[in-house]
Amino acid sequence: MLENELIAAPDRDSRRLMVVLHGLGDSLEGYRWVPEALGLPSLNYLLVNAPAPYYGGYSWYDFAGDIAPGVARSRTLVFELLDQYRARGFPPEAMIVSGFSQGCLMSMEVGLRYGHRLAGIVGISGYVCEPEKALKEVSPVALAQRFLVTHGTEDPLIPISVARQHFGLLKTAGVRIEWHEFAKGHTIAGERELAVIRNFIREMLP
Repeated sequence: MLENELIAAPDRDSRRLMVVLHGLGDSLEGYRWVPEALGLPSLNYLLVNAPAPYYGGYSWYDFAGDIAPGVARSRTLVFELLDQYRARGFPPEAMIVSGFSQGCLMSMEVGLRYGHRLAGIVGISGYVCEPEKALKEVSPVALAQRFLVTHGTEDPLIPISVARQHFGLLKTAGVRIEWHEFAKGHTIAGERELAVIRNFIREMLP
């Protein structure tokens, strides 16, 4: 089971859940600021650690060489975690799965392959593992999912050209992606980007 921490909403009756998947070398500790920054009192937050230790943090997959086996292992673990929280009373249609960098790739894996329709997927500064193959293996509900994807035009780690290619391919195939570019590097562009994410969540969870 993936190490995780649930930060309960001030509204104790809320079953709305945002799952947060970190990037390479980070951990759930790096995302404790998210609830306050988004300011959505009806939202519970599930902060998750990736399974593999990586220089004081964690990784979802080994980015050197063939990433697919590591992605598949982590995908199974994330699916199991979502199933556990479904069993705890958090319905899929009230879940947002979000991620940054490697976590973005994992959130896309969830949106394309998980068997339950979610409220939405938020991917920040990432890419897609084998997008052509993923499109051949999508879940029955994948084309009904709603995705928000953001990326930086100055990203030195994942060039904007790569992101445009991957997500453009998905959009052409009918995946419902809302795409936003920001003049930023490999980071989150403060309130400008948070406002887009906040609005998407409000739209998906009115």
